Amino acid sequence: MAETTPIDVDALVERHLPDVTAAAAAAYARGFHSRYPERPTDPAYGDDPFPEGEAAFDAWQQRGLHLDQPTTGGLIVGEVSPYGPQLGISYPTVDPAALVAAAADALPQWRAAGPDVRAAVCVEILDRLGARAHELGLAVHHTSGQPRVMAFQAGAPHALDRGFEAVAYAHAAMTRHATSVRWEKPGKHPTVMHKTFHVAPQGVAVTIGCRTFPTWNAMPGIMASLATGNPLIVKPHPATVMPLALVVEVAQQVLVDAGFSPHLAMLATEGPDEPLARRLATDQRVRVVDFTGSSAFGEWLEEHARQARVFTEKSGVNSIVIDGTDHAAGMFANLAFSLSLYSGQMCTTPQALFVPRDGIDTDEGHLSFEQVGERIAAALDDLLEPPEKGVQVLGAIGDQAVLDRIDEARSLGTVLADSRALDHPQAPEAVVRTPLLVAVDAGDAHAYDAERFGPIAVLVAAESTDAALEHVRDLVARRGAITFGVHTREDKVRAQATEVALDAGVSVSFDLTQGVYVNQTTAFSDFHATGANPAANASLVDEAFVTCRFHLVETRIHAQDG
Repeated sequence: MAETTPIDVDALVERHLPDVTAAAAAAYARGFHSRYPERPTDPAYGDDPFPEGEAAFDAWQQRGLHLDQPTTGGLIVGEVSPYGPQLGISYPTVDPAALVAAAADALPQWRAAGPDVRAAVCVEILDRLGARAHELGLAVHHTSGQPRVMAFQAGAPHALDRGFEAVAYAHAAMTRHATSVRWEKPGKHPTVMHKTFHVAPQGVAVTIGCRTFPTWNAMPGIMASLATGNPLIVKPHPATVMPLALVVEVAQQVLVDAGFSPHLAMLATEGPDEPLARRLATDQRVRVVDFTGSSAFGEWLEEHARQARVFTEKSGVNSIVIDGTDHAAGMFANLAFSLSLYSGQMCTTPQALFVPRDGIDTDEGHLSFEQVGERIAAALDDLLEPPEKGVQVLGAIGDQAVLDRIDEARSLGTVLADSRALDHPQAPEAVVRTPLLVAVDAGDAHAYDAERFGPIAVLVAAESTDAALEHVRDLVARRGAITFGVHTREDKVRAQATEVALDAGVSVSFDLTQGVYVNQTTAFSDFHATGANPAANASLVDEAFVTCRFHLVETRIHAQDG
């Protein structure tokens, strides 16, 4: 642990709590609100942020990780970047039972701190991470393979805003009720009592990180658990440890500076084939589990971690229905970007694109089904050429399973746009692939009936728009979805699609032709997932995401003056 700099906790509350209250109001209003600038060159990040961030990232690797927590004395070799280099930090081996015991020991002091102090400490953690946003973005870039600017934005300011949103919701939920009251029941001999209501955390929390968005998906659960008083163990994906290791290191520094135990935030790293997540999640002292990843393991957690409240985001099949458009050029460009961003390695990337077999009407005239496919393929070429431009959208693929899926998917139907390799001019070892687009008939359900994570999309010829919407309804009900998009010129179709979205429990975006993409959600305004279909049992971030992490315990006594 680095040298501590004591924090005046009362001053911290005075400084941060008004911002937490304002953030909660913004979350309920659903307007624009952001604490951490998304522009990498914002003055908040310094005069020359890119080289300064790289220098800080290199220095951090050289000095190593500073954590104060139980370990077994061994080290796990750090990650290899999808862009080539071996990264410079190794991680301590741990005994999960010892971590849980240490976290449980730290709980009473953190519980006693109360909602205001916990919220202020959480915001201080977020702000210190915000000051190191370029380091954090580079850690995401070099482990996940996200493009550089995307890794900065999604991995740092957007992730931190989601964490801040969780703190705001948690604080509002914990402070909604009176903390104490003098209760009097009228009558000839009134009954008078003093009642106090205590916010009590559920217990130890575990966050299980994902490979592709290590911070964006983890920060809401991390901050919601800490703010509600639950000591936290963070178990990153073995391929993307570094970003969450930085989060835990900073969290420990702030906690110690504020006079709390560093064991309120600890890192659990695992070696190959070590079932660390299973052991942590099923420990009887663990009461909250957050997970993003495959449906198979998410469902395992829901079935076996019965002592805990389990929040999962799993796989799904995201769909687009193309009925028509008043801006064909904008629609095809928007679709191409949505399919290409980070090589389709997003839980929000559309996979099944339904188009009426007879084609669509547009501002450019009628386009046949075949022409729609040709236009999407052409838009992909326009977006991704030359390669030095394309790699800034696609990023790199670090998982061989994604490449295998691309190869297998070519046989699903007629290839309209083949996936091809691009050379990365700055990283010759990077594996970069353009999206694969195949055309199938709606009767070939096997081609689009399961998630194929990666740059793979299926253009489906449906009998009609009505039939396409029914396919989406069925897909979401059975397979789940995080996103749903519709392009149409008709209010009637928008109304039908809205009914499908409400019935199936998936949010829908209409007619995106400009700088907003179906893949993206914005903190404080957009809910990420609904919790109402098989792709996720929770939404990031709403009240239900925080209220299950604590309970209210009442103490009461007869008033002596009664």
